[in-house]
Amino acid sequence: MEKGQVYEILGTEGISGTFGEVWLDGEYVAEIEGCQLKVDFEKQTVARPRRMMKAHKTVGAEGKGSVTMTKVKSRMINLIGQRMQDQKTLAFELISKLDDPDSIGAERIKAKDVQFDDLTLADWKNGEVGKIEAPFTFDGFDLIDVIK
Repeated sequence: MEKGQVYEILGTEGISGTFGEVWLDGEYVAEIEGCQLKVDFEKQTVARPRRMMKAHKTVGAEGKGSVTMTKVKSRMINLIGQRMQDQKTLAFELISKLDDPDSIGAERIKAKDVQFDDLTLADWKNGEVGKIEAPFTFDGFDLIDVIK
């Protein structure tokens, strides 16, 4: 598309999270319900003479995210708990893929050095299907596939 050209999206081109997938340390996570990866920017205020509005300079960034899963098996207990007991580094690789067949492309992003914020050992309620919410931080990312 040329610069300045107007493009009208079709309703079918909106990407549905139904087609989202996650791999954690190379293992497919079949029970995934949702995934979020984002970068929070750390900014410092820069005062400027004779200006009412403050300026800002980005001086750092932090990767944060979370995965939500249906409780099917003890995936997180096995993955994190064993490494913790072995006193090994608790860093993982996570790949998010969003590939709706109606969309104009697919998106895959790799989060590097994922470190989970906590380990839920038990959390259930009578009459409800269990869910696991696992927030984390990450130290870097690679854009494997992006939609242009």
